[in-house]
Amino acid sequence: MAADFGTFIIQMLWIFFIIMYFFLFFMILMDLFSDKTMGGFPKAVWIICLILFTYIAVLVYVIARGKGMAERRNAQYAQAQQAQQAYIKEVAGSGSSPADQISSAKALLDSGAISQSEFDALKAKALA
Repeated sequence: MAADFGTFIIQMLWIFFIIMYFFLFFMILMDLFSDKTMGGFPKAVWIICLILFTYIAVLVYVIARGKGMAERRNAQYAQAQQAQQAYIKEVAGSGSSPADQISSAKALLDSGAISQSEFDALKAKALA
């Protein structure tokens, strides 16, 4: 019974290390291809080393390029956050002033596109 449990623990550890290797492998591949400062030949060498020397290459990459890897991820995160903020501002509207909203509602009223009650509702909403 104890041998079975020990075998189970060892197998779980192997599975854990294999999953961690694949996680780090794909993370390193994404970092390699997103790094614009590195040329094609060094990228190819890193990929070959990752395939041939598996765990050692992953550890060397994380030790040698880990700081740059973190900086690139932070820059990508900041860029994505700025893009999201710009999109939210675009979708939410221009953020015009209440006077602009009232004047555009007045233009719609004058053109007959909205009724007086709709104009009053838009005016109250703009002033709120």
